[in-house]
Amino acid sequence: METQLLEVFRAVARHGSITAAARQLRFTQSAVSRQIAALEADIGTRLFDRLPRGVTLSEEGRILLPHAEALLDRLAAARRDLDELRGLGSGRLRVGAFPTAVAALVPRALASFRTAYPQVALSLVEGMTPALLDRLTAGEADVAVVSASPTAQTSSAGQVDALAAGTSPALQIDPARFDLHHLVDERLLVAVSHDHRLARRRTVRLAELADDPFIVGSATDEENLLRASVPSGFQPRVDIVAAEWTGKLGCVAAGLGVALVPALAVRGTPADITLLSLHPSDESIRRIFAATVVGRSRPPSVSRFLTHLQQAARAFG
Repeated sequence: METQLLEVFRAVARHGSITAAARQLRFTQSAVSRQIAALEADIGTRLFDRLPRGVTLSEEGRILLPHAEALLDRLAAARRDLDELRGLGSGRLRVGAFPTAVAALVPRALASFRTAYPQVALSLVEGMTPALLDRLTAGEADVAVVSASPTAQTSSAGQVDALAAGTSPALQIDPARFDLHHLVDERLLVAVSHDHRLARRRTVRLAELADDPFIVGSATDEENLLRASVPSGFQPRVDIVAAEWTGKLGCVAAGLGVALVPALAVRGTPADITLLSLHPSDESIRRIFAATVVGRSRPPSVSRFLTHLQQAARAFG
């Protein structure tokens, strides 16, 4: 049964006149008569008694009318809800992000998004990239800000940064499963105490830090980060493991060692620490992406949030 037939039926019932219903619906009188006849054929009974001055509902028509009105009202409500969703007057946005992206990048994007669309319910969960991708796959997040493994760049003319093409195994994100929206290329900096012998320098070679202990956040994860970040042959000495950034940077400030700091985390760096850039020959870059699931329909909130993420990422480029 077509809903338009029910709309015509409701209009004729309300007006008690095919002519008046046709005027309201902007149809011809014959078109309204044909649609009423089609509905009666579909139902299998007469819905109106034809009178000299208009029409009146038959007993069957009287029973059908409240059901038709309820169905049309529910359909109109569904259309309104969908219009609100498309216009982001409602809905939700569930965002996942790795820890250093939560320092500034993602909160800035969320803040501007909330200003633009205050009716959308926001939630944020922090985690490492593999766990965030699992959440996406399970439908527990709508979009996740994730990082690719860093690659140490050298000045060798033969080196090719395969990550730029998105084909390196170091990316560790399956492009067949996830759509990756590039946000920014993040550099690693070196944090030293103010009284460190290199604190007055702007750029440093990692070889100059061979005798310095490195403060790391995890004996295993950080080992992988260091191995991927430093040139071949450089063996950092790890003396202290501090899981939280506050503890790690506190140890650096006290002169207990140095630490690699992702550029996205610079906002949380204490004032008693100096950040040094790595020499281009030692510089390590990791690529930051917003990930969504391949083949899954993207809600309007996600499409709009991606724009806010890209705008926020320009400040870190």
